[in-house]
Amino acid sequence: MNPAAERTGEQEFLHGYDPGDFPPFAVTVDLTVFTIRAGLLAVLLVQRRDHPYKGYWALPGGFVRASESAGDAALRELAEETGVTTFTGHLEQLRTYSDPGRDPRMRVVSVAHVALAPGLPDPRPGGDAAAARWWPVEDLGLEDGGPDAPPLAFDHAVILADAVERVRSKLEYTTLAASFVEEPFTLADLRRVYTAIWGTAPDLGNFRRKVLGTEGFVVEAERSREAAAGAAGGRPPALYRRGSAVILHPPMLRPQEETHPDRSGHTRDPRRLHRRERFSYLVYPPGEQESWAFRTFRGRLLTQARPGREHSAAQAVPPRV
Repeated sequence: MNPAAERTGEQEFLHGYDPGDFPPFAVTVDLTVFTIRAGLLAVLLVQRRDHPYKGYWALPGGFVRASESAGDAALRELAEETGVTTFTGHLEQLRTYSDPGRDPRMRVVSVAHVALAPGLPDPRPGGDAAAARWWPVEDLGLEDGGPDAPPLAFDHAVILADAVERVRSKLEYTTLAASFVEEPFTLADLRRVYTAIWGTAPDLGNFRRKVLGTEGFVVEAERSREAAAGAAGGRPPALYRRGSAVILHPPMLRPQEETHPDRSGHTRDPRRLHRRERFSYLVYPPGEQESWAFRTFRGRLLTQARPGREHSAAQAVPPRV
């Protein structure tokens, strides 16, 4: 940046500039701090001691001081809320939330951050927090608004939902999952991270191929001496450390729950379909199931026909649909 002395006329402009021409507003940081506890994705929440939203659970955070940046404020709040003076996990900015009515006190713009690390300690309440605890994300009703989910202060439910989706999405195209496990770790440890965050386990074969086939995703550290590969012994599982890779290409897409309507309009899970029906759903859209069945039936008639033999439609068994 060029020194102010080199910018002709700027000092004269600043002498006549009145900041009071614009309404004041404050800047805060809100932290979505994630870890894995008891096999579940958990987020750190604090209970507010004072108004506004007294007694409500909220994301940890605070006001940005005049002498610090939003990133410095996030690191300071992270250390205060988690008790970890030197945070070695993953920290990134999520987005800015600036709705004029999001805080009843005044105009407050929040710069939200996502933080995640393995093995974070039990939180300790401090400042304006009456209590603090790790809360399983699935118990907060972000998707279905469960009746037992606690209401969150301000717009923190929106911020948290955005942060959860950010983490779930980044697991598809980055090596972020390795930030949730303590080193050294096994592939089973890493796969449990995907299961906890996605809510369903990735296919074992595809998972192993993607992790071991991506250069720098993991680096083998040693062979575990404590555990064998099976009850009968054998080769012990390998232990790994995080590699230098950041991006997964092509991505490892999270499993999707696929359903298909049948001819009566009911939804059917492809995993429960007859083998022939599963194939037809892959090849033809639901509205063309009967045409596919007819083509298959006709094809069977032609296949069964032999020279010197006569066949009729009554002799062939139509496919089950």
